[in-house]
Amino acid sequence: MSRPRTALRVRAGAVALALCATTALAAPVAAQAAPAPGPGSGAGCLDPSLPLSVEESRLAAYLPDAADPTVPAEKTYARTVIEGGGFGGYTAAFTAALCRTRTLDAATALAERKGEALWDAAVRRAQSDGHVRGDLPASDDRPLYWTRIEAMSVLRQWAPRGGLTDAERAELIDTFDKAARGMFDIDLPPGDDVLRVIVSGFDVFTLDGGTTSSAPGTVGNNIRYGNPSGATALSLDGTTYRTDDGMLAHVEAYTLPVSFPEFERGYLEDTVGPFMEPGPRQVDASITVSQAGGSQFNLEQWNARYHGTFAGNDRSLPCPAVGGVPQLAINNPGCNIQVVDRWGGGDGLTDPPQWTTASLPIAEMIAADTGADVPRPPGDTWPDPSVAFGVVWNTSYTQFPDCTSPVRQTFNSPPSVTYPPATPPVPPADGSCSYSGGGGNYLSNESAYRNTLLRDRAGLDIPAGHIHTPGMQHFETDFGVSDPTFDAWRTSIAAQSRNLIHAVIDTTD
Repeated sequence: MSRPRTALRVRAGAVALALCATTALAAPVAAQAAPAPGPGSGAGCLDPSLPLSVEESRLAAYLPDAADPTVPAEKTYARTVIEGGGFGGYTAAFTAALCRTRTLDAATALAERKGEALWDAAVRRAQSDGHVRGDLPASDDRPLYWTRIEAMSVLRQWAPRGGLTDAERAELIDTFDKAARGMFDIDLPPGDDVLRVIVSGFDVFTLDGGTTSSAPGTVGNNIRYGNPSGATALSLDGTTYRTDDGMLAHVEAYTLPVSFPEFERGYLEDTVGPFMEPGPRQVDASITVSQAGGSQFNLEQWNARYHGTFAGNDRSLPCPAVGGVPQLAINNPGCNIQVVDRWGGGDGLTDPPQWTTASLPIAEMIAADTGADVPRPPGDTWPDPSVAFGVVWNTSYTQFPDCTSPVRQTFNSPPSVTYPPATPPVPPADGSCSYSGGGGNYLSNESAYRNTLLRDRAGLDIPAGHIHTPGMQHFETDFGVSDPTFDAWRTSIAAQSRNLIHAVIDTTD
């Protein structure tokens, strides 16, 4: 069951959009003349000349029409998803309220309040058993992402009297972003008679590229992607679960961005870290979740400090290969996860470990048979038809055995699909430098590394680790925004993800 939440308030009958009417609503071909969406029609407090971020620039993107791919769709993809999630009036109301503010303090308070309201509304929608606004399923995680990005574009172009410094604008946007991710929403109860659990999910990602058509001014269909870990977070936030032993567990959830700068600014640590410190609300389990591929869940054992070989949603790439050869991690800030000073950083590149390990109850999670009561979606390839998806202890990793040489070694790959494996896995070598953990060296791995590093620095003996879900990008058509197969994969993955989280809770003291 979920605790009561504050409903999202939107201005009734609002017709102005946060994006310029000539961009968001005009004919697609004409709209492509503008490189990026502008501010809301009649929103005098916005300056359309102020540049948008990379993620915000995708708000202007059109898919080809699903019925006739030779022409663009009638609306931008973002507006289609936002309205499909029932959030069509949110940004207009937010813009109007922002234009009424007179100070940065008032705008910051508004950003936090409206961000939290958006998160609350998305959680309520995801956990609804009945009718929801919009024509997309309640479980769809994408409306939250695109509504949040649309509102952030308004903050990016807000032009109050007296102006804003770059630092002030960045802090204002971060406040809204964190609030709309549920990062300010975590409320764990005190007491020895309850279990406190935090779960993270992720935004959509890999939005550029994909199948294209001849329709002028349209983009590839990767922009349709969703993320079942984000859907799982929305479905779990604020819920309770009664363990096999009768204990009551409270689960709080939030979502993480798929870009490196926010991690470097301490998004994860600022969210989870306070609950790993001593006190009556100290967390009893902290689990990060993200999307991978295939038809199995991977329980990642080793997490690598190395990161940055693939670009994030902002297209930033901190550690690209040079001439096809990976950069070395030693004394290389771009390739080494850095911890902000307030969470134990500032002590040099050699202090954080190259590897961290999961402390999840692997055997119990696999033995729980979490996929037995979950429907198999169309195209599921896991060989055991009695479950939706497999659950595998992923012990693979890649290391630089000599930190001064780009030569790499990979171990325990592929991992055994039976548990326990016939041969114990080989751990990372003492003195080695990491290149990738079981979850790679992208932001999934980074969330796992930072979460388990927090656990270690707090000296906690709690379940902490990472769950990689199957991939959910299974569409029936090239350009349809949603369809039954796509929805079935998200629904099944989220259901088994919740079962795995509950299996962790059942083993937590």
